[in-house]
Amino acid sequence: MSGEGVKKVAVIAGDGIGPEVVESALAVLQAAGAELSLIPLEIGLCRWKRTGAALADEDLETIKECDCVLLGAITTPPDPDYQSVLLRLRKALDLYANIRPFRSCDLDFIIVRENTEGLYSGLEEVGVEESRTLRVITRRGSERIAEAACDLAASRQKLTIVHKSNVLRSDRLFLQTCREVAERRGVLYDDMLVDAAAYNLVVNPQRFDVLVTTNLFGDILSDEAAGVVGSLGLCASANVGASRALFEPIHGSAPDIAGKGIANPIGAIRSAAMMMEWLGEQETARRIEAAVQRVLANGVKTPDLGGRCGTAEVTRTVAGYLEEEGGSLSEE
Repeated sequence: MSGEGVKKVAVIAGDGIGPEVVESALAVLQAAGAELSLIPLEIGLCRWKRTGAALADEDLETIKECDCVLLGAITTPPDPDYQSVLLRLRKALDLYANIRPFRSCDLDFIIVRENTEGLYSGLEEVGVEESRTLRVITRRGSERIAEAACDLAASRQKLTIVHKSNVLRSDRLFLQTCREVAERRGVLYDDMLVDAAAYNLVVNPQRFDVLVTTNLFGDILSDEAAGVVGSLGLCASANVGASRALFEPIHGSAPDIAGKGIANPIGAIRSAAMMMEWLGEQETARRIEAAVQRVLANGVKTPDLGGRCGTAEVTRTVAGYLEEEGGSLSEE
């Protein structure tokens, strides 16, 4: 049961494989002894089909009363006038920093993506012959994402500022602001054009440590990075603001494999570990990641990684490497 000091987590299973991977993440948290109060919310395409609203105002109020959010995956309703649920959540909660770590046997780097402006600002004009999307870059937005990236880079090796300032004049503000923050923070940095960064992620990913970039570039580069480390299904993310956070695997809802029991749960499990770290439970987060690494090293893998195991088997194996005692999860 929820009690004093127990953190409240809004759980959004969502659509497609979302419910499957969230179930896995919760099972692993249970095995790790996490003490959480879970607040389930129905948000996404299924809710839209039933009620006409994928995300209601009362859902946002409930989320704001929680400490953070654990999300599986959401399919945006097939309505051209309907705003992406994820974009609405990120803006409503001001989750300006999207932090995406990428790890494999020989790689360990982080993409820090500005999460609330750029080409995802939602300022668009759609016409029959011509459509426009306004790209918004602000000094405030650039400063705070640079600060978030420098927080990470300060304990690592180097920050790389990724931009396209040779073509996009708006990126000159982003680049200069990031440089100023890095210099003030005493963080070693360089910068790279986004096309060169995309190339180097494939041919020389070891050169990267922490990358900071704008919204669309970060979205594209992180999917490329997922391919470099092995699969979208391996990768987690945190959407972080000043006092709120949302944690989700970076993959989509993958309706083509939903219900087949073959979805890779590792991204969701790692997202749960990132959530525990954000909540101050670093040891729990460390143990979960160690269990994941052990499972992968032992070849317990889903088909996206060339394995033959299903979602449930991978989940059971991760949970089996964790202590079963302590803590409990409760629903309200």
